[in-house]
Amino acid sequence: MAAFSVNGEHYDLTVDTRTTLLDLLREQLILTGTHKGCDHGQCGACTILVNGQRILSCLSLAAMHEGDSITTIEGLSAANGTLHPVQAAFIDHDGFQCGYCTSGQICSAVGMLRELAAGNPSYITADLSAHPEAVTEELHERMSGNLCRCSAYVGISVALIELARTKVPA
Repeated sequence: MAAFSVNGEHYDLTVDTRTTLLDLLREQLILTGTHKGCDHGQCGACTILVNGQRILSCLSLAAMHEGDSITTIEGLSAANGTLHPVQAAFIDHDGFQCGYCTSGQICSAVGMLRELAAGNPSYITADLSAHPEAVTEELHERMSGNLCRCSAYVGISVALIELARTKVPA
């Protein structure tokens, strides 16, 4: 038995200990916005937020998330149906083509912007004692785990730079 919240709704489910969080979301809860890309944690298409932190749902067992708050792409829109600022920026800057990776890219961007705002360093942060700057290289490094086969990176990059510099709440 596992109890957790997904997109603000509480669930008490019987979960096979071998079931990944991705499969639970897609197959049991019918939240199909999170995509199964490589199923090996290499592409980022399955990125979701758990307790506000981004994770690869294909690499995480559902049973490990007892009591957690899970947010998928479906849960990012506001209650009144308006787009999350990251979703709107992706649309404004053509940050997608086929759309397969888009849900993972957007969830990853939300988590990444939170990490940046909190001052968490990345692999390339030069001064670990200073707050990281929202420069292009920093944002690219932080999003490097999310791949786009269509190469919509230019639009994604412009959207992320705008969001980071305007300090849009993620």
